[in-house]
Parts: sequence; structure tokens; C-alpha cells
Amino acid sequence: MPRNRSKRAKASATPRAKQQQQQQGISHYFTRAASGASASQHARAERHAEVAAVELTAKRKTKTEKNGVKEIVPPAKKPKRTCEALEDADAFASSSDDHEETRDTPAEKNLAPSTAERLRGFSSEALEEVTTRASSRKAGSHKSREALDTRSTCTTSDINHNATADEKSRSTSAFLRRFLSNSGHSERPKAVDSTLNKRTKTIYTPLEQQYLDIKEQHGGTLLLVECGYKHRFFGEDAEIAAKELNITCHQDHNFMTASIPTHRLFIHVRRLVAKGYKVGVVKQTETTALKAAGENKSALFSRKLTALYTKSTLIGEDVDPLDRLGEEPEEDVDQTSSPSSYLLCLSEVPSGSSTRQGGQNVTFGLVAVQPSTGELLFDCFEDGKARLELESRVLSLQPVELLIPAALSDETERSLCSLTANSSQGDDRVRVERVDVDLFEHSRAFQAVSRFFGAESLQSNCNHDEQKLSHVLAMEKPIIACLAVLIHYLTEFGLERVLYLSSNFQKFSMESECLHINGITQKNMELFQNQTNGKVKGSLLWAMDRTCTPFGRRMFRNWLGRPLISISDINARLDCVSEILASEHMVLSRAKELLWKLPDLERGLTSIYHRKCSTKEFSLIASSLERLCTETHALAASAQDQLSSPLLLGILLDVPRRLQHVQHYTRVLDKQAAKEGDKTRLFTDLTGFPRMLRRSEEIRAVLEELREHRTEVRRTLRSPAADYTTVSGQEFLIEVRNSMLHTVPSNWVKIGSTKAVTRFHTPFVVQKFKQLCQLREKLRIDSNAEWLGFLTQFGEHYHNFRAAVAQLATLDCLFSLAAIASRDGYCRPEFVEEKSLIVIENGRHPVVELLMGDQNQYVPNSTHLDADGKRAMIITGPNMGGKSSYIRQVALIAVMAQMGSFVPASHAKLSSLHAIHTRMGASDNIYKGHSTFMEELSEASEIIRKATRHSLVILDELGRGTSTHDGIAIAYATLEYFVKEVQCLTLFVTHYPPVCEMERLNAEVVSNYHMSFLLSEPEETVQGEDGERLESVTFLYQLTEGPAARSYGLNVARLAAIPEQVLHTAAQKSRELEAHINMKRKNISHFLRVWDLEEYEASNQLQTLFS
Repeated sequence: MPRNRSKRAKASATPRAKQQQQQQGISHYFTRAASGASASQHARAERHAEVAAVELTAKRKTKTEKNGVKEIVPPAKKPKRTCEALEDADAFASSSDDHEETRDTPAEKNLAPSTAERLRGFSSEALEEVTTRASSRKAGSHKSREALDTRSTCTTSDINHNATADEKSRSTSAFLRRFLSNSGHSERPKAVDSTLNKRTKTIYTPLEQQYLDIKEQHGGTLLLVECGYKHRFFGEDAEIAAKELNITCHQDHNFMTASIPTHRLFIHVRRLVAKGYKVGVVKQTETTALKAAGENKSALFSRKLTALYTKSTLIGEDVDPLDRLGEEPEEDVDQTSSPSSYLLCLSEVPSGSSTRQGGQNVTFGLVAVQPSTGELLFDCFEDGKARLELESRVLSLQPVELLIPAALSDETERSLCSLTANSSQGDDRVRVERVDVDLFEHSRAFQAVSRFFGAESLQSNCNHDEQKLSHVLAMEKPIIACLAVLIHYLTEFGLERVLYLSSNFQKFSMESECLHINGITQKNMELFQNQTNGKVKGSLLWAMDRTCTPFGRRMFRNWLGRPLISISDINARLDCVSEILASEHMVLSRAKELLWKLPDLERGLTSIYHRKCSTKEFSLIASSLERLCTETHALAASAQDQLSSPLLLGILLDVPRRLQHVQHYTRVLDKQAAKEGDKTRLFTDLTGFPRMLRRSEEIRAVLEELREHRTEVRRTLRSPAADYTTVSGQEFLIEVRNSMLHTVPSNWVKIGSTKAVTRFHTPFVVQKFKQLCQLREKLRIDSNAEWLGFLTQFGEHYHNFRAAVAQLATLDCLFSLAAIASRDGYCRPEFVEEKSLIVIENGRHPVVELLMGDQNQYVPNSTHLDADGKRAMIITGPNMGGKSSYIRQVALIAVMAQMGSFVPASHAKLSSLHAIHTRMGASDNIYKGHSTFMEELSEASEIIRKATRHSLVILDELGRGTSTHDGIAIAYATLEYFVKEVQCLTLFVTHYPPVCEMERLNAEVVSNYHMSFLLSEPEETVQGEDGERLESVTFLYQLTEGPAARSYGLNVARLAAIPEQVLHTAAQKSRELEAHINMKRKNISHFLRVWDLEEYEASNQLQTLFS
């Protein structure tokens, strides 16, 4: 009730008040409820009054005037009031109650004083007509309905008919002010604005409003909101989840919604991330016990975004559970995850120089990071209009996520579109995120990088960190821009600490240390995926990888993609492989057994470093490291006596030294509690965790009080055996037989009962149990804080532990190479340093031979290329004769040899190659607007620009995408350039006979070869109606000296089931063209002989004349 009620009651004795008392029959609908009514009674009364007012209005015949003619409108039907409309009215009425001051509203001030006074004196019936007409003039029919709803929410005087006339008068005035304030001159109360959409009049539930608030801050993110035992999607997120996850989606209140069980969270998060979505997990940040003890016990549970996931940031116990090792994999979990998960950031600046094609060169900055392993690569390079350098790096890294500026050049946009559309990742999607261009601005980026690395340097107070800062700031400007963007991006995920690991920084372009194999060459040689269906099976990686650990598998892939150049390093690996093959010592066999069934230690250590692992994962990683430390320490003494390879011996001695500190952390862990995920019992000794120790002592004190309380309970019940029991998780229950209920005090709280007993809590137990629950929740909070501190301390040894894991990965790769070397027909390659050389005797294709299995029908071929001798081989022969397989075989053997592997040959002698360049196949590029021939020549141009004397160049049918004359000219000129100018080792496959003429002109450096075959005997040929014979070709797959006379393409046409009529016509035309060309060649030869004879006779006459 308003203040000064007695004074206002006296002042209410006016004629206007008396008039209102006489009309109490109708005006009571506009009178406020008495102050003694409860809030719920107010709400129910207002709903009843509103419905009554609507019925009264509907029954009244309203007169309207249309075109000057008065007409009677029949009574309107009773409108249906939905729950949503009633809730809207309740919310508005409750908000209006908070604004019932007697001052004039802005709308009321706009009326003349006499008009306002007359309005206040109207009866309720007159008031209804006035308000209806006013609302119609002000806002039309919609405002009229709004006024009716507002009026009806206020009519609750039927609850208390004895209210004073002053109360009725003030209620009428309050209504008028509310009605006028809704006419557009004032805002609604702020309490309603937070949940009421002004346009749609939608009232959001507290949970929906909480979701909207979080969604507003994280647009573009699929949100999973924790609601008890499940996680829910809302709105558009729910529709996307239903489509991608194949789950049910339905309408609930104002949003579509879908839900998943909490224990299946990581499976569904991985699925959504694999589809290219950015997924956020929203969790409850308070518990029931603490909420009950707080001031907002009746409010909604507080929630916040606790984790974000994308393809490259899939780290944490929710999505990457390392502890599932040894368990059966889920049926719907993708087990063929990508071996790498690079997040690649690109920056682009004009370089100032122009290309020959008329475009401008650009300089790219590139930083690629794997947050899951800590690996970081950087590079800065200049690229031309074709963006071949960029394409090569992206194909080599195979990133799963790209961070690029919002604005890029057209050439770069087209190149990236082509690369992301043709990704070789398992889910064939590369997630692309555009970043504000301002973040790449140098001055801003420089400040961000300085602040980031400078803060770490101040915290550690170490000279090494200062050196790291100076090293980072000395990098090129585009690289600094990429680092700044990565810092900004990874901070949102809580993964920015991975950039502190400067020891993991590596420059991508390291031609001086590794064999350069660009992305196109990797694709052409099928190093990692076959070209048929893009799968791993059928690639060189599939044929060679015999590692048994996840971290070893990643290192082996890295070895294959970046073979060594240093002959001493190559021979060191080969020595290890040879010793493993020949050794019969127990040291190596026991070392190999250590690697079996190890979890992914590399990813696990990085997860711990990011403080995103579960207790079970930490226990698994730490106990595995401890076991490795103990076992390798036991092997170290024997290894010194039995092993001769410095590399093997160094591994077995270095691992226990780097893992010696891990025992300090496993010693304090309770493994059972870690397995169960109970952080409150995780540590066996709490002396190093003071917060947990203090809270545990408080809990023990409460438990002791509860134990002492049993004496009083027994005395009250006169039962010496009475004790506490726990039923269905409900603790400290006191069971009393139903026959003894008369002994139970009246203030005991009944919890439950059965036919035999009834269970109670005493008032003391209720109080102490509530306190105990609060202390337990606080202990969980303290335990989590101490756990994060514990992980931070463990992370201080990250570099040593990761170096030990890298040594184990190297050991795993060496055992894999030894397994390859044990195959039949493999030999150790020999390396020379004097000159470029490839000599292979009886070499075989390592993948094709393995795919053939036990058939043992692969035909070996030899190769001899020498930079000082025959450095170019022109290879011809029939289609499908094995030319492409042969040139791939030579390149793959070279790669295997330089990564330190035995090779499939009877003998191999090679020099160290610096690069392998290939131009094979035929395909266009729609995204770049390049035809097949343009793509072919672009790749050839890149090879011409990059090839050196220490390169192996492979060109397969160059020039076939244009006319015969142009194709021959391009092929001949390109081969001549490599032979005479570059002087590199070259394999050139062609179907152009004129190219073979180069051997006659450069016999000392060029040689012709062809893949041999057999033609069918005449009686076996199939003869057509026109007498043309269709020759049948049998492939021998044997490399033979000399050029092939024909390519026998009609034989392939027959194999492809071309109709016989077409084949006969083609055979006839082939014969005609061949005869015509032979005639031309014969005439040319004749004229050359005549010309030579005339020159000879003329020279003899000159000699006779001057003799």
C-alpha cells in the first residue's frame, strides 16, 4: 500500500469519491487488490479480472461509424487467451506496480488540466469508452488491444470489496497514467526489457535469456548448454545439430531445442568440429549446495562458456580422451583422424616487383602451429601471380584451419579456394576464418607480440626468455603480423601458451637440411595419399609405416616428407637399421617391447601443458613416463656394452635422464581417485596443498560433531544400537521402526519410510549436513585450483619430457625402417659425394610390389643417370606400358634412400639430391581459371625456375595439351634447357618421335629408352571388313634401349571397349597418316643425301683447282 494512507483516506471524501462508490458494481474491476493479498493471489486475481473484462467488452455492442452511416456491430467472440499472453500481462502488471508514483506522466502533461481532471472523475464505464477512443486515435487497433490488456491486468478489486474510496480513486488514476504512458511517450520498465522482446512480445524463460546473452558474445559458435545430465542446443544451433548429428529437434517455449547426454559430449563435439563448425561448451559454474547457501538461492544457475573447439584446437578432456586406450572404440567415432592438425595463419603484403604476366608479386608471411603437439613452423617468401610457392606450402602442411585477412588479392583468393576445395583431409573441409585487417597492421602487431612475450619474460625473469623475445621481434614483418593474430585467436581458446615454446619454432623452408619435395611432387609421387581415391592405402607412407606409437607415426610421416641431405646423417640412420637387423641382443628387443600400447604421450604432455587434461589422463601419461624411465634406466648399463650405434646408444641413455623428475609427481597421486576423477582424494599427501588441507580439516571437524551427536540420538530413542545409515545417496539417516515412532520427537524431519521403518533427520543433523555439503563443494573448488597449480608445476618440465618422447619416437621410426629392411630383395643404398648420380640395379616400385602380394610377378628395371655422362633418359613406348610407374619408382627409391631406409633393389648407389621436381598428369583448375595446358605449363615453368644441378626432374608427356607442332616444340626446347643449361638428372616421357632425335645431337648426355612389348603374329590379328588389321600388344614392362616406333594407342582403345567400327576406321586413318609421314621422311632423307653429295663434289673440284 502507498505511504500516508490515513491522510489520503481523509482527503478522499469528495463528491467524486461518492460518485465512484455508487458505481461500485462496475468500477470494482479497476480497483487495486488489498495489501494483505499474497503475490500469487494477486496474479490469479488479475488473470480472472482480465478474462472477465474481456468477456464484458465482447458482450457489449459497439457502435461504429463508417462512411457517415451508424451501424451495429454484433458481439465479438470470446478471444482465446494463451498462457503466453497471460504471462505477458502478468509481467507488465508486475512491472507497473513498481512505478505507481502519483506524479504526472509525460503523456498526462500533454493534456489540458481540465481534461485531465475530467478523466480522473469518470466512472469505470465512461473510462473504458474514453480509453478505447484514445487508444484508437493514438495507435490504432493494435494499441487498443494493448490498452485492453493493460487495463484488464489491473482489475483485482473483487478480492477485497471493502477497499476505501480513496484506494479506488488512486487505482483509477494509476490506470490512466499507465494507459497514457503506453501511448508511445515513455519506455517500458527495465525489468521487463531484459526478457520481453518489444517487437514480438515474446517472454523468454530465464534459461533462454541466459543463452541469448552468451550467444550475443559468441556469434558464429554452436553452443552446447549444460542442463543437469544433458547438454542442450537452442534455436538455429539445434536445427544444425539435428541435421549433422541425426538427433531429434523440437519446439520448446520460444526456441527449437535438441539435447545430447553428457557422457556422449566428446563424440558429438568431434562430429560437429569435423564438419567445420566452431563449438562452444557452456557449463554450470555453481552447485546446488553453494547456491542454496547464497543470497540468490531462487535464481537460475549461473553458466559461462568454459571451452571452445575448432579443428585445430580440439584439446581437452571433453573431446580428446587419451584415457580410452585399450577400450573398445566407439562405433561412430572417426578413427582415421588426420595425422596433423595445423592452424595456418597467412599475411600478404605487396613486394613491389612485377611478374612477367603483368601482375604484382606479393610477400607472404606464414605461421603454422599445432596446439595439440606444440609444433610451430614459420616462413616468409615472395610469390608470383600463379601463387605456386603458397600452393606448395599449403599442400605440404595440409592445414585443417586457416586464419586469413578479411581482404586478400584476387589471385590469392582463387588459389586458397582451389586448395581448400581439394583438401586431402579425411572430412575434406578446411575451416577458414576471416580476421580483421587491422590486426595485421605492423605497429599494432609489434606491440601485441612484444607485450605477449615480454610478459612471459618478466614472469620467469630469465635471460633465455629475453633472448627469445629479441629473436621473435627480429623476424620479418609478415611473420610478426601472423604471430599477433595467432596470439589474439588462441587466447580465446586458452591455448596461447603454446606460442611460448620457442624451442619448437622451426623455419619451414630448410632446403639446406632437407630434400625439397613440394606439394605437387608429393601428390604426383603419391607419398601420403593415392591419386585414385585419396586414401592412405596405396601410398608410400602406407607401404613403409610400421610404427607402433602415435607420436612415432607423426615423426615417420615427417621423415618421409622431409628426407635428409646430409650423407653423414643418412648413414647414421642406416647404421642403426643395420644394427637392429643384425643384433640378437636383448636390449633392443626389450626396448621395442616398451613402445607397445603406449598412449599418445606427445599430445598428452601438450594437453597437460595447456592444463586441459583430466585426472585420469594425467595419471595415464605420468605413469607411462615413470615406467619408461625405470625400464630405460635398467637397459642403459647393458646398452653401453652391447650397442655400437651412437644414435641408438644416445637414445637409451638420454630418455631416463630427462624423465627422472616424473616420479615426484606420480608419488603423490592416488591412482584410484585419479581413475575415478575425484580431485578431492587425488593427493595422498596434502602438505603441499594447503587449501585442500585446511578444508579437509573443517570437514573432519563437522563429521566428528555428527559422530558425537549419535549419543544424543541413542539417548532420545532409548536404543544403544541406533546409528546413521545411507540410502540412495542420502546420508546420516536415522531409522526408527514403525512400532517405535512414539519415541521420535516432533521436531525431527521425516525423510522417507518403508513398511518396516521410517527415516529421519534431527534438526542438528539437518544443520550440520547442510554445512557439510557446503564444505564439500568448497573442497571441490579448492581441489580444482590446487589441481591446476599442480599441472603448472608439471608443465615446468615440459621441454625435458617432450624431448624424451621425441627420442622414443625416433626409436620407433628406426624399428619401422628395420622392419622394411627385413623384406626380401631390399638392399642398403650406397651414397657418394663427388657428383650427381643415380644407379639402381633391378629396382622395383615399393608400393606396386606390395599391392601385388604373393604373386611375385613384378618386373624389375635398372636405372643409370650420371651428371658427368648420360644424365637424361627419353622414355617412349606404348600406352599403359609402365612408363609412369617406372619414373615414379626411381623417385621413390631416391626418397627412401635419403630418409635412411633400405630400398627395393639388388644394388643402389646414389648421390644426395637437393630437390625432386615432377610434372605429371593432366587436370585443369576451375578456381584459378586455368585450362589443362595452362596448369601443365605453369608447373613446368616453376620447375625451370627452381631446378639445379643437384635436382631430379621428371616430366611426363609435356606438351600434349596443345597442337602437335606446338607440343613438340615446347617439349624439345624444355628438355634441351635441362640437358644443356641446368645439367640435372632428367627423366622425360614422351610420345613425340622428333624429341627422340635429341639423342643423335647430344649422344654423350642423352639416351633413348622404351618399355618393351610384343606384337601378335599376323594369323592372330583380327581383320576387319576393309582389310585393316588391328594389332594386339602384349606389355613386357621391361625398359629397353632405343626409341619406340609407335605408341599403339589403338590397343588401349580396344581395352576401353571402343566399338569395332570406330576401331577399324581409326586403324585405316592411322595407316594413311603413317604412310604419308614415312613418305615425307624418305623424301627429306633423299634430299639430304643429294645435298651432301653435291657439297662433296664441289669441295673436290675446289681442292683440284688450288692444288
